[in-house]
Amino acid sequence: MTSISFHSPLGQLTLFEDNEAIIVLEWGRAPEDEPTPLLKEAKAQLDAYFDRKLKTFDLPLNPPGTDFQHRVWKAMSEIPYGDTWSYGKLAGKIASGPRPVGTACGRNPIPIIVPCHRVVSSSGLGGYSGDGGLDTKRYLLKLEGHL
Repeated sequence: MTSISFHSPLGQLTLFEDNEAIIVLEWGRAPEDEPTPLLKEAKAQLDAYFDRKLKTFDLPLNPPGTDFQHRVWKAMSEIPYGDTWSYGKLAGKIASGPRPVGTACGRNPIPIIVPCHRVVSSSGLGGYSGDGGLDTKRYLLKLEGHL
Protein backbone atom coordinates (compact mmCIF):
# COMPACT_ATOMS: atom_id res chain seq x y z
CA MET A 1 0.00 0.00 0.00
CA THR A 2 1.34 3.44 -0.95
CA SER A 3 0.12 6.89 0.02
CA ILE A 4 0.35 10.57 -0.77
CA SER A 5 -0.53 13.42 1.59
CA PHE A 6 -1.36 16.93 0.45
CA HIS A 7 -3.03 20.16 1.50
CA SER A 8 -6.61 20.84 0.41
CA PRO A 9 -9.22 23.48 1.30
CA LEU A 10 -10.42 20.96 3.91
CA GLY A 11 -6.97 20.54 5.47
CA GLN A 12 -4.48 17.74 5.00
CA LEU A 13 -5.75 14.73 3.06
CA THR A 14 -4.05 11.40 2.45
CA LEU A 15 -4.84 9.02 -0.39
CA PHE A 16 -3.94 5.34 -0.22
CA GLU A 17 -3.46 3.00 -3.17
CA ASP A 18 -3.21 -0.76 -3.26
CA ASN A 19 -3.04 -3.01 -6.34
CA GLU A 20 -3.39 -0.05 -8.70
CA ALA A 21 -6.64 1.24 -7.17
CA ILE A 22 -7.52 3.98 -4.68
CA ILE A 23 -8.70 2.31 -1.48
CA VAL A 24 -8.94 5.09 1.14
CA LEU A 25 -9.02 8.87 1.49
CA GLU A 26 -8.41 10.14 5.02
CA TRP A 27 -8.12 13.49 6.73
CA GLY A 28 -4.68 14.12 8.15
CA ARG A 29 -1.14 13.38 7.12
CA ALA A 30 0.43 9.92 6.89
CA PRO A 31 3.98 8.80 6.20
CA GLU A 32 4.44 8.95 2.45
CA ASP A 33 5.99 6.62 -0.06
CA GLU A 34 7.20 7.59 -3.50
CA PRO A 35 3.86 8.59 -5.11
CA THR A 36 2.71 6.34 -7.91
CA PRO A 37 1.30 7.70 -11.16
CA LEU A 38 -2.19 6.80 -9.91
CA LEU A 39 -1.74 8.72 -6.65
CA LYS A 40 -0.44 11.73 -8.57
CA GLU A 41 -3.46 11.54 -10.91
CA ALA A 42 -5.88 11.19 -7.96
CA LYS A 43 -4.33 14.24 -6.29
CA ALA A 44 -4.55 16.19 -9.57
CA GLN A 45 -8.23 15.26 -9.92
CA LEU A 46 -8.97 16.31 -6.33
CA ASP A 47 -7.13 19.61 -6.90
CA ALA A 48 -9.22 20.17 -10.06
CA TYR A 49 -12.40 19.30 -8.13
CA PHE A 50 -11.59 21.85 -5.40
CA ASP A 51 -10.87 24.42 -8.16
CA ARG A 52 -14.34 23.68 -9.66
CA LYS A 53 -12.72 22.35 -12.86
CA LEU A 54 -13.71 18.68 -12.39
CA LYS A 55 -17.19 17.31 -11.81
CA THR A 56 -16.63 13.59 -12.27
CA PHE A 57 -13.72 11.56 -10.95
CA ASP A 58 -12.22 8.95 -13.24
CA LEU A 59 -10.09 6.71 -11.04
CA PRO A 60 -9.89 2.98 -10.35
CA LEU A 61 -11.41 2.42 -6.89
CA ASN A 62 -11.37 -0.65 -4.67
CA PRO A 63 -12.55 0.41 -1.21
CA PRO A 64 -12.61 -2.26 1.47
CA GLY A 65 -16.18 -3.18 2.34
CA THR A 66 -19.02 -5.66 2.11
CA ASP A 67 -20.94 -6.44 -1.06
CA PHE A 68 -23.83 -4.34 0.25
CA GLN A 69 -21.57 -1.37 0.97
CA HIS A 70 -20.12 -1.64 -2.53
CA ARG A 71 -23.65 -1.53 -3.98
CA VAL A 72 -24.42 1.61 -1.95
CA TRP A 73 -21.14 3.31 -2.90
CA LYS A 74 -21.63 2.47 -6.59
CA ALA A 75 -25.15 3.95 -6.54
CA MET A 76 -23.88 6.96 -4.58
CA SER A 77 -21.31 7.57 -7.32
CA GLU A 78 -24.18 8.01 -9.78
CA ILE A 79 -25.50 11.11 -7.97
CA PRO A 80 -24.72 14.01 -10.31
CA TYR A 81 -22.38 16.81 -9.30
CA GLY A 82 -24.35 19.61 -7.65
CA ASP A 83 -27.32 17.36 -6.86
CA THR A 84 -28.42 15.54 -3.73
CA TRP A 85 -30.44 12.42 -3.12
CA SER A 86 -32.18 11.44 0.08
CA TYR A 87 -31.20 8.27 1.90
CA GLY A 88 -34.61 6.96 0.83
CA LYS A 89 -34.02 7.66 -2.86
CA LEU A 90 -30.61 6.02 -2.72
CA ALA A 91 -32.14 3.06 -0.88
CA GLY A 92 -34.78 2.75 -3.60
CA LYS A 93 -32.07 2.54 -6.26
CA ILE A 94 -30.64 -0.59 -4.64
CA ALA A 95 -33.86 -2.06 -3.17
CA SER A 96 -32.87 -1.50 0.45
CA GLY A 97 -33.92 0.62 3.41
CA PRO A 98 -32.68 4.10 4.31
CA ARG A 99 -31.05 3.07 7.61
CA PRO A 100 -28.68 0.45 6.17
CA VAL A 101 -27.88 2.87 3.35
CA GLY A 102 -27.07 5.57 5.91
CA THR A 103 -24.79 3.18 7.76
CA ALA A 104 -22.98 2.31 4.51
CA CYS A 105 -22.64 6.03 3.70
CA GLY A 106 -21.04 6.60 7.08
CA ARG A 107 -18.51 3.85 6.39
CA ASN A 108 -17.47 5.15 2.97
CA PRO A 109 -13.65 4.96 2.98
CA ILE A 110 -13.22 7.25 -0.05
CA PRO A 111 -15.25 10.39 0.76
CA ILE A 112 -15.40 13.22 -1.77
CA ILE A 113 -14.45 10.86 -4.64
CA VAL A 114 -17.35 8.57 -3.68
CA PRO A 115 -19.70 11.48 -2.92
CA CYS A 116 -21.41 10.58 0.34
CA HIS A 117 -21.79 14.34 0.94
CA ARG A 118 -24.51 14.30 -1.76
CA VAL A 119 -26.75 12.05 0.36
CA VAL A 120 -29.07 13.96 2.68
CA SER A 121 -31.91 13.14 5.02
CA SER A 122 -35.47 13.95 4.07
CA SER A 123 -35.53 16.58 6.85
CA GLY A 124 -32.15 18.25 6.34
CA LEU A 125 -28.50 17.53 5.73
CA GLY A 126 -28.26 14.30 7.70
CA GLY A 127 -24.77 13.45 8.89
CA TYR A 128 -21.23 13.38 7.58
CA SER A 129 -18.52 11.10 8.91
CA GLY A 130 -15.56 13.00 7.42
CA ASP A 131 -13.43 15.35 9.47
CA GLY A 132 -15.37 18.52 10.23
CA GLY A 133 -18.73 16.76 10.10
CA LEU A 134 -21.58 18.87 8.77
CA ASP A 135 -19.33 21.89 8.19
CA THR A 136 -17.37 19.81 5.69
CA LYS A 137 -20.57 18.52 4.09
CA ARG A 138 -21.87 22.09 3.72
CA TYR A 139 -18.55 23.18 2.21
CA LEU A 140 -18.63 20.39 -0.40
CA LEU A 141 -22.28 21.02 -1.31
CA LYS A 142 -21.62 24.76 -1.58
CA LEU A 143 -18.54 24.08 -3.72
CA GLU A 144 -20.77 22.11 -6.09
CA GLY A 145 -23.32 24.93 -6.16
CA HIS A 146 -26.01 23.10 -4.22
CA LEU A 147 -26.24 25.37 -1.16
